[in-house]
Amino acid sequence: QVQLVESGGGSVQAGESLGLSCAASGSFFSVNHMGWYRQAPGKQRELVATVPTGGRTNYADSAKGRFTISVDKGKNTVYLRMNSLTPEDTAVYYCNGNIVVRDSSGAYRNVEVWGQGTLVTVSS
Repeated sequence: QVQLVESGGGSVQAGESLGLSCAASGSFFSVNHMGWYRQAPGKQRELVATVPTGGRTNYADSAKGRFTISVDKGKNTVYLRMNSLTPEDTAVYYCNGNIVVRDSSGAYRNVEVWGQGTLVTVSS
């Protein structure tokens, strides 16, 4: 079974930086793409940034110019570097991956996997 394990959340002051990481572990064949989403209190989960394998990165408008997503394909790990954080960035950040697994019949299929979430709190 494949899992996404996140790390790096915490509490910072406005204007500071924070980095998140997310590693895929378990049994899988390959990773199609990975990304980060976030959910603030009382709001729906929203895209932050994604990085498809071999494709271009995609950022939410709120993240452009401040956040950088990157991936280490060899480690199946995606990173999110967040600069110039504001209180509006306070949320639970979730890692997401579209991952190819091989089921018991030997067939390959894509599964969407979510991490457990990591809390980022930005105080003014």
